[in-house]
Parts: sequence; structure tokens; C-alpha cells
Amino acid sequence: MILIRSRLCAALLAVCLSPWHVASGESLVERGEYLLHAGGCTSCHTADEDDAVPLAGGHSLETPFGTFYSPNITPDVETGIGAWSDEDFVDALWHGVAPDGSSYYPAFPYTSYTGMSRRDALAIKAYLFGLAPVRQENREHELEWYLFSRLAAWAWQLMNFTPGRFEPDVQRDDAWNRGAYLVRHLGHCGECHTPRDSLGKLLAEQELAGNRNGPNGKKVPDITSNPKTGIGSWSTSEIEFFLELGMLPDGDFTGGAMSPVIDDNTARLTAEDRLAIAVFLLSVPASSP
Repeated sequence: MILIRSRLCAALLAVCLSPWHVASGESLVERGEYLLHAGGCTSCHTADEDDAVPLAGGHSLETPFGTFYSPNITPDVETGIGAWSDEDFVDALWHGVAPDGSSYYPAFPYTSYTGMSRRDALAIKAYLFGLAPVRQENREHELEWYLFSRLAAWAWQLMNFTPGRFEPDVQRDDAWNRGAYLVRHLGHCGECHTPRDSLGKLLAEQELAGNRNGPNGKKVPDITSNPKTGIGSWSTSEIEFFLELGMLPDGDFTGGAMSPVIDDNTARLTAEDRLAIAVFLLSVPASSP
């Protein structure tokens, strides 16, 4: 009986805490737009040029394994995702698998998106399919020789990836669970802020402890509750304000790769969701020295 009650509570929390319920009275497309920004899709799927078309792909990501280029995710049938079914879209996010059955490289953060709920995923798809299609061919990745085949991506998944949906912690409150969903899955913060091993697998035991070898070779800071190297000395309101405007507690402003994250992602969230993120971040165990 206790087990049944725990599972029922978890199921109810999963429904109630999904970002789908941030606001009432919204259409599927409006909800999808919100979730798209929460997922950081615009900054990753827009090329680096000033006149780049949003979501038409071409953004470069330099890694120790080579340079990846994000794909076109507008609804163009030939060069984008216009021919994708609902199942194609969900499989990409949950399993890292393309419509043709090939595996995606983990530069695409499906390792985090796998926790996303199905209805959140399909809301994002509904928004994307309501946009004007943009015909823009995808650029080939420039990778090390041993990654020339997608079989390498398949092998990486086999060794390092376990798909699964987000399960709320019934011992935690609504704010913590909402923050966990946003940080660990939809916002995929750990993809940059968690260190990786030599094969590119995230080190779960060092969650959000910072990454010396982040995207484009840049150091990514510790955002655990460590008061010295992380953000443990910040208040929830200071974190929420930072996520809205990019201003640090000392009055300085963030820069580098975090700027577009603020502009295209966290600044577009509700204050409630930003505070939920703050609650969760301050609960993350402090990093080791």
C-alpha cells in the first residue's frame, strides 16, 4: 500500500509540476514557445552571424572531439524537420535517435532532454511547426577521424546513456521539483556546468561543479552550493535576479557564453520558474575542493 501511494504521489507531482502548468489559458503553440526558450533552443540552433535566421541552424560548438554545427529545426521539409512525425520528434529528444534510425552525437543534449515529458516535447514541436520554413542546408560536422561514422555515436550511447523521464521527488516541495526539471532536463544546465570524462560522459557525482573544458574551450563555473567556489553564498533572490538580467551580486554583469543563455532562455522564464531554479541550485551538494 505504501509503495502504491508513493507511485501515485509521484505521478500526480509529474503532472502538476511540469512547466506546462506555469500559466493557465495558454494555447499549445504559446506553451511551446515558452518551453522552447526554457530549453535554450534559439541560442543553439541559430548561426553565429548577426543576420542569421533564428532556428535555421549553423551554430558552431567546438569540443575536444571536433566542431559540431547545429541543424536547421524550422519546418522546412527538405532541410529542416518539416517531415518529422510526433514520434520522430519525441525519439530525438528521448533517445537521441534521428528519423532514419541513426544516433545523434551527444553534442545534442538529448542526455538531458530524455527527462522531458511527452506533452512538453510536443508543445515545442507545435510551436516550431507554426513558424515559417527556412530552406538552409545543414553544415557537416568537422570531427576527429574516429568519429567519421554515426556508429561511433551509437556505441557511445550504448556505453554511456540511459534514457528515462523525470520523476519528482515526493520528499521535496513543488519549487524544488520544478527547479530540478528545469535545471536537469529542459534547461540542460549540466551539459555545460558538469565536468566530463575522457569520453565525454557527464560525471554525475560532480553535478554542476564546473567544467574546465567547456564549450569552445572555455572554463564553465561551479554553480553548486559551495559558498567559496560556487553560488552557496547567494540568496534565492540574487540568483533569480541574475537569471533575469545577468547581474551578479557584486553589481557586475556576466558575459561570454552565458549572455545568450540569459537573453534567449532564463530572462524569458517566469519569476516563479527562476526562483524554482534558485531553490534547486542551492540544494545541490557543494563541490569538493
